[in-house]
Order: sequence, then structure tokens, then C-alpha cells
Amino acid sequence: MAKLIENLAESVPAWGAKVAYGEKTTVDGQEVVPVALVGFGFGGGEGSGEMPESRTPVAGKGEGSGGGGGGFSVPIGAYINGPDGLRFRPNSIALAVVAVPLVTAIGGAIAVIVGAARFRSWR
Repeated sequence: MAKLIENLAESVPAWGAKVAYGEKTTVDGQEVVPVALVGFGFGGGEGSGEMPESRTPVAGKGEGSGGGGGGFSVPIGAYINGPDGLRFRPNSIALAVVAVPLVTAIGGAIAVIVGAARFRSWR
């Protein structure tokens, strides 16, 4: 499982997210450096023009603008320097939380592909 987390961390820059390292702390005589995936995004828009009466409280006033942003941080594990040397310890709970939506999406995509293949062979 540790290899899976390390491979995930190596491929992160391709996703537009980054790996962040926390401050080194000492826990029970071992140095610990937390590792997390961090990503963020921003967007904005502006619109103007006539809109139907049913879509605006004031007829003909279809103007507006807005923006927003968001971010995330997923703790994927920690580097621990102890008697065994420096080792990466994955956060299994975070891996499971992140893996569930990914596995669900992949399963859904496979179901659509299989369904399309069956439909095509039926014709």
C-alpha cells in the first residue's frame, strides 16, 4: 500500500495539485514530517444582456458578475525518522476516502462501456 501512495504522490503534479510538507515535529522520540496533497482553483464570470421576464425579477435587467474559489487538502501520510531509519507511513483512512469516489467513477465508466458494447452487439 505504501507504494500506491508514493506513486499517487509522484503523479500529483500532472493533476494540478501539489504535495505539501508540514513542519517537522517530534512524537515519542521520533521525528515526523506530515505530507498532504493540496490543490485549489478559482473562477469568475460576467454576463449582460436581455433576459426573459420569467428568469429575472426585473424584466430586461440580465446583468451580473461573480466569482469563487475552493481548495482541498488530503493528508496522505508522514515521513518518520526512527530507529529503523527514514520511512514513509501512508494514511490508510485518507487513501480509502480518496479511493472510494475514484473506484466508483471507474466502475461507472466500465458499466457504460460494457452496456454500449452489449447494445452494439445486439443490433
